[in-house]
Amino acid sequence: MGAPASLLPELEDVVQHGSAERRAETLRRVTGLFLDSAPKFNAQHVALFDDVIGCLIEEIEVKALAELARSLAPVPNAPAGVVRRLAKNDDIEVAGPVLKTARLDEPELKHIAETKSQAHLLALSSRVSIGEALAEILVDRGDREVARSIATNRNAQLSENAFNTLVKRAEEDGILAEKVGLRTDIPPRLFRQLLMQASDVVQKRLLAQARPDTQAEIRRVLAKVTDEVAAKAAPRNYTAALAAVRALHKDRKLSEIDVAEFAKAGKYEETIAALATLCAVPVEVVDRLVSGERADPVLILARAAGFGWPTVREIISARPGIRPNGDTLDAALENFERLTAATAQRVVRFWQVRQGTGE
Repeated sequence: MGAPASLLPELEDVVQHGSAERRAETLRRVTGLFLDSAPKFNAQHVALFDDVIGCLIEEIEVKALAELARSLAPVPNAPAGVVRRLAKNDDIEVAGPVLKTARLDEPELKHIAETKSQAHLLALSSRVSIGEALAEILVDRGDREVARSIATNRNAQLSENAFNTLVKRAEEDGILAEKVGLRTDIPPRLFRQLLMQASDVVQKRLLAQARPDTQAEIRRVLAKVTDEVAAKAAPRNYTAALAAVRALHKDRKLSEIDVAEFAKAGKYEETIAALATLCAVPVEVVDRLVSGERADPVLILARAAGFGWPTVREIISARPGIRPNGDTLDAALENFERLTAATAQRVVRFWQVRQGTGE
């Protein structure tokens, strides 16, 4: 198949000598010819149109290119070479239509996302299919509008890294927080973080827009967060725990096994009381140190007491309101293995002397 006989004689003349207006008119005729029978064309036919149209769009005005992009964008077998050139165009009127809907290879999409304007990124963010690698680039490079757009796009495959970035950005953007919170694929840990940092208004909007099962989860998380905040705010009474631990210590020497069992059973007061007793540090000081976000004080106290890692892990995991993930525990283990008993004992000695409990 070739172009109609009426077009063949003028193609070479148009390419070599034609004005911009003549090129545009010939481009419309060739494009119309392609669109009329596109579903019937095989790969060889499409390649022919790719060559012809590719020659015609050299040095052609933006208006004609934009018209071509709008015509070819929804066509499944549109000439690939022409589509790629249109997608790379710096003018969003030309690139936009094909970036939103046309078939493009993943490497090509990633290159455009890494190098082109925010308008190009916004067009990409609305594609029907977006893989994780492309989504990460859009989330990292995109402005507020791009972030909101990709969060709304249910066909975008978002990795945990992409969700992490979106949740962090949502701290300053309530609209983005709503859009991210309504995604069913957000990891539970990040959903909880998003709810914790969201304003009351955003929390209420999420509740109003969410599906019934998601509403139940939101209420559960908010109730848990409220309980944890209240638990942290309320002063703990260690009288009973200290009495029980000291009696045990007097009856038979308190051991690492006892501390591990307290922590594993969720007996936080007894765990703190046991650590305080074994390390000779005031229970209030141990409570303040252990309840912080960082696990370092636990590592120091445990190493000074001669505990092993399994016990340390139980103590770290037993802290109310703090649920360490795998990365946190791996980092804690690495720090614990580097920490020497002598260093830990020096720090504990400082805590003892500073509080007036040292010799």
